[in-house]
Amino acid sequence: MDGMSGPHVIRGSVSLPEAELMWRFSRSSGPGGQHVNTSDSKVELSFDLARTEALPEVWKQRALERLAGRLVDGVVTVRSSEHRSQWRNRETAAVRLAALLAEATAPPPKPRRPTRIPRGINERRLREKKQRSETKRGRNGQNWG
Repeated sequence: MDGMSGPHVIRGSVSLPEAELMWRFSRSSGPGGQHVNTSDSKVELSFDLARTEALPEVWKQRALERLAGRLVDGVVTVRSSEHRSQWRNRETAAVRLAALLAEATAPPPKPRRPTRIPRGINERRLREKKQRSETKRGRNGQNWG
């Protein structure tokens, strides 16, 4: 399986249509032997987040807010050039984009409810703290052989 088949699934039933992915290939400055200058192995993958119809509206708004810093005109771009082969870079870029969008569209975490600490535990902690300070006070250098 080459990994390039089929759409790139973000979460569950939502996937990015291949048609909305914009690929750009260029010379890579990455690793490679003598033919490093001839292999077009750098991959840029762009996805028009602002105009896509592939994501549920809620997700889209969420992603636009969270990725605001790295969007250019509503388009998000990921790059990959660490592999010498172009298709491996394509795969890496696709996985990166999917991961980025999965993270950006994830529901916000539930607010944390502080729980009460049982009194016994707190008192034990304070007791141990006192003992610790006693131990350390005893180490003020008078009886160091």
